[in-house]
Amino acid sequence: MSLWRGRGKEPALDQIATIAGEASAEAAVALEHADRAERPAPPVDLTAAAFFDVDNTMMMGASIFHFARGMAARKFFTSSDLAKFALQQVVFRVGGRETHDGIRNARESGLSFVAGHSVAELMALGEEIYDELMADKIWPGTRALAQMHLDAGQRVWLVTATPVDLATIIARRLGLTGALGTVLESENGEYTGRLVGEMLHGPAKAHAVRALAAREGLNLRRCTAYSDSANDVPMLSVVGTAVAVNPDGSLRETARKRGWEIRDFRTGRKAAKIGVPSVLGAGALAGAVAAGLAYRKRGT
Repeated sequence: MSLWRGRGKEPALDQIATIAGEASAEAAVALEHADRAERPAPPVDLTAAAFFDVDNTMMMGASIFHFARGMAARKFFTSSDLAKFALQQVVFRVGGRETHDGIRNARESGLSFVAGHSVAELMALGEEIYDELMADKIWPGTRALAQMHLDAGQRVWLVTATPVDLATIIARRLGLTGALGTVLESENGEYTGRLVGEMLHGPAKAHAVRALAAREGLNLRRCTAYSDSANDVPMLSVVGTAVAVNPDGSLRETARKRGWEIRDFRTGRKAAKIGVPSVLGAGALAGAVAAGLAYRKRGT
């Protein structure tokens, strides 16, 4: 899946965000339709939905961090692969300029380790890793909010920078409708190691929500969005009701100014200990993989 491939001048960053959003909505609808037979009764409120960020909103910590730990424990990649990748990310973060090519190359290199592996293989790994490392990281309070929308007959979607295949596993395990996530390009059932557009982050999340609403006939003014991060203000701003969940300082301030509801399910101790960042870009992704390497070394 690719919406452009090296034909003349590449799109500007805002265009890439739009491409990422459109691709995410397309993938989400396809995966949701494929899983439809496994779910109970269809929604009765067809124009309202809820959108939940994952990292630190629905799940304690970053989902890609937990996934990296699981993959490292299975020796999915070598120490040299991880070291090379981490070095690339550090060089970009410290000395790189935020050019179109620099951002794209750094982000795509963070996913190069999946190149050549089948989609089915990664999905099977994701199922195992969810049970081992993610299931007990779900915030009960946020899960209850999602269930509230389901009980009202509304669809509930996760919206995350995590790859959409993994995000869909999380959504299915929680009994949700589906997920919007970063789309990894695949050909003939195998990942190429490239992204479609960019990571689903910041404005790209807002584009994805708008695109999904257009496809599914949602009235965004009747929809609700939940997030912990100020980076998701664009997504929170496109719906009728925005809720800050376990908010960072900047989002808490924005929520107060705009009159958004604030829900905090952390205790003071948990808020201090659970500081794993969401996957906001190359540097955070590098940290997740480096942590996976450390986890692997401890287990050998």
